[in-house]
Amino acid sequence: MAETWIRLLGPPRIESAGTEFRQLRGRKAWAVLAYLALQPEGSGRARTAALLFPDAGDPLGALRWNLSELRRTLGPDSISGDPLRLRLPAGWRCDAVAALHPAANGNPNGDSDAGADPRTFDGQLLEGLSFGDCPVFESWLEDQRHRLENCVLTLLYEASLAALACGKADDAVDLATRALHLDAFNADCHAVLIRAFIALGEHRRAREQADKCRDLYHRELGLGLPAEVRRALYDAAPTAEPGLPANAATVHSYLDAAGASLSAGSVDRGLDQLRLAVELAQRTGDGHLVAESLVTLSSALIHQAGGRGAEVADLLHRALQSEGVPSAALQMGALRPGSRSTAARQSGAPPLGSTRSTAVRTERRPGASRVAAAAYRELGYLSVQRGIPDRAAGWLELAAKAADGFPDEQSRILAIKGMAASDTAHYGEALAALTESSRLAAELGSPRLLAFSEALIGRVHLQREELGLAAGTLDRALALVAAERWTSFEPFVTGLRGETYLATGRLDDAAALIDRSWVMADVAGDHCFLTLAAGAKARLSMALGDPTAAEMWLRRGLETTPWYLWYRARLLDTAAEVAIAGSSPVAGDYAAKLGTMASRGALRELLVRAHSHRAVLGDTAAAEAIPWLAKDIDNPALNAYLARRGQL
Repeated sequence: MAETWIRLLGPPRIESAGTEFRQLRGRKAWAVLAYLALQPEGSGRARTAALLFPDAGDPLGALRWNLSELRRTLGPDSISGDPLRLRLPAGWRCDAVAALHPAANGNPNGDSDAGADPRTFDGQLLEGLSFGDCPVFESWLEDQRHRLENCVLTLLYEASLAALACGKADDAVDLATRALHLDAFNADCHAVLIRAFIALGEHRRAREQADKCRDLYHRELGLGLPAEVRRALYDAAPTAEPGLPANAATVHSYLDAAGASLSAGSVDRGLDQLRLAVELAQRTGDGHLVAESLVTLSSALIHQAGGRGAEVADLLHRALQSEGVPSAALQMGALRPGSRSTAARQSGAPPLGSTRSTAVRTERRPGASRVAAAAYRELGYLSVQRGIPDRAAGWLELAAKAADGFPDEQSRILAIKGMAASDTAHYGEALAALTESSRLAAELGSPRLLAFSEALIGRVHLQREELGLAAGTLDRALALVAAERWTSFEPFVTGLRGETYLATGRLDDAAALIDRSWVMADVAGDHCFLTLAAGAKARLSMALGDPTAAEMWLRRGLETTPWYLWYRARLLDTAAEVAIAGSSPVAGDYAAKLGTMASRGALRELLVRAHSHRAVLGDTAAAEAIPWLAKDIDNPALNAYLARRGQL
């Protein structure tokens, strides 16, 4: 049976191959359809009517007419209940849903395991339609447009990486080129395109692409060629000695040697040893050994060298391909039945800044793979930091399936899930995941993983201003960090503990820890933790009555280039608050940047705060949207903040 597609991206329409299909009448019918399609948990009738028909004499009656119009087109059982839920008939798909949840293939019911080709996603949500008569819906629509554009860009980028890993360089070129049409300044997409040209033997085109990128960055941003693009064009892996035997023993020897080097702080040497392990593994022809080496190298690049770009993602996709994950699953993010998966030896170290790289042998378990679980987890972690929680959820779901029987991997995956839930203001989900991660880490005797999970639990309590709980949890995390001498992670925990003191008015204690957080982050050169510490310094300066110092710290923080979107957005939130307090003309710019960033990354609480700043600056549409956006966020601290501003 031919599929019928609801196209909400671009000019809205319904398409079915070889058939002239009945189209919806009226922009409000399309608006109701788009809203329900993107509300998988449903939406109450009264809430939906108030959102879309605020000025109607009978909002519920207007909603009923539009629901009838939808049922005439989609079928009598497509929408029902209160809350309203959309259920598409068999064979129907929706492109906006497919962009957010590729494994569901565009069905809100999630009853398909096949992914849609991201090249079919073209245009903005409800392109060409405007809803000035319902400003809260207009605000929601703008936010969703940013979110979906970010998801489509990511799908194209990930599909290009998967195509490259599967040896389909032509497809990789096409996909990366389409991604660059959405974001010409995306260095990772430039890097993948260059790698694809090189894989095709098109070295001249690779150099031309690098020149285009260099010219664009210089002309528009005043910057040089991004490091990621330069590495794609020029980097060559170290070469093993010709006489060195390529077998499992030599590969594992290099992996163990690299672990020792990384533990001693010799990052460059450790990475060279891991690259040699990958080369030797490739010579053996053992796909599993190749996957193990690639994942270990990827993890070291991420957690030891700050790697987040195309090079790391390419290695992880190649690892999954070597481990036997089908190419279609790689490209669409859906693990198909029948894929080969085996348990394997790989790094047993905690994620996120680990300095250990010891390997652990495990027995094989049907349907599980430590290597695949680690690769999926790292892809999920990259998506969390880049602010793409919808993609992160897909990767982490696959990681959880592959981690069956491996509690250490399960604990790591739960920690990343908790991080993602916290970023997007799903605090109950965050605490549940992090608490279970912490429990598993304690049972396993993994102090670094326990410290990581406890620190993130402390962050959730701090965000909710549950300061006693935050202090106790962060003190436990600090003790673990000190015992492990985990200096690379210390700035994060120390900074959060300092902010807890700041929130209770203990400014001297806050200053000591926040200063230490900045120094430790600066010594490590960690832009993520520098951004976090700069924001804390700015908030401390405001508490001390020194707005000039606050502005200086904000400038220093905004000069950093963190990969973690949440850190950058939180700094912009502080910048907007400081600018508003000083009646600075840049306040509106900060609030607008925060709103766009929070929309793209589905950072719900920070999006509410962006609307709050805009409302203070006189934006009435933003003010109307605040109660609507804040209603679904369970955070008493946020409600108190908005109440103080008279916005609830």
